[in-house]
Amino acid sequence: MAQKKVAQVTGAGRGIGRGIVLELAKHGFDIAGVDIHFEPENSETGLFEVKERVKELGAHFLPIQGDISSLEDHKKILAQTLDEFGAIDLLVNNAGVAPLQRLDILETSPESFDRLIAINTRGTFFLTQLIANQMIRQVTEKPDNPKPSIIFIGSISACFSSPARAEYCISKAALSQAARTYADRLTEFDINVYEIRPGIIKTDMTSKVEEKYNKLIAEGLIPQNRWGYPEDVGKAVCGLAAGYFSYSTGAIIEVSGGMNIPRL
Repeated sequence: MAQKKVAQVTGAGRGIGRGIVLELAKHGFDIAGVDIHFEPENSETGLFEVKERVKELGAHFLPIQGDISSLEDHKKILAQTLDEFGAIDLLVNNAGVAPLQRLDILETSPESFDRLIAINTRGTFFLTQLIANQMIRQVTEKPDNPKPSIIFIGSISACFSSPARAEYCISKAALSQAARTYADRLTEFDINVYEIRPGIIKTDMTSKVEEKYNKLIAEGLIPQNRWGYPEDVGKAVCGLAAGYFSYSTGAIIEVSGGMNIPRL
């Protein structure tokens, strides 16, 4: 039996990350799932609930506790994944946070700005650097094997203005440039890099503004006229991971129900 491909997914314990993990499990991946919250006794939510769902789908899930903003944790994440699986075929940079409090850009605090940059941008940038170098070693040692790939989960906020959470928009715009630059650099090794930009996705992160978005969706904000769901993002990840876009490194895939369409 051929060995399954291995995906490393950050922010895997809930929301979009959970949706990505379950879709990857359905499509033949084993997964190392990273989250800052690590509660082995909790089978209702978090990494260990995800582990049970993945097991039901016939795949293997390794829960890893890690803080993406900590470069020391990056080394632990890589070491535990390699100890368990021996290689990483796909990195999905999903972990990210929203502001603790939505404030007008004229009131945004340095503390909130630094927190979002540390997690959403800086942490993800350097974790990718570490994993990319591991992937280069794999490609060099076994050039005939299928080439690994990297997917950044960005946001439409990378190109939409949202003055009540400017630091989030800025962190995602910077992340988009990181994805583009890694895509450029890693072509030498035939490692493709993509960015997926979710729109308004129904998760814990958006639950606090559910009423606001329900109203906007009803008023026609989204051409497809519905919320997005974590599995929508997961399916896009699987399409990229399957190699169907092998000649499209650096591509930006919107999963937003058509919010990218200029409209009058």
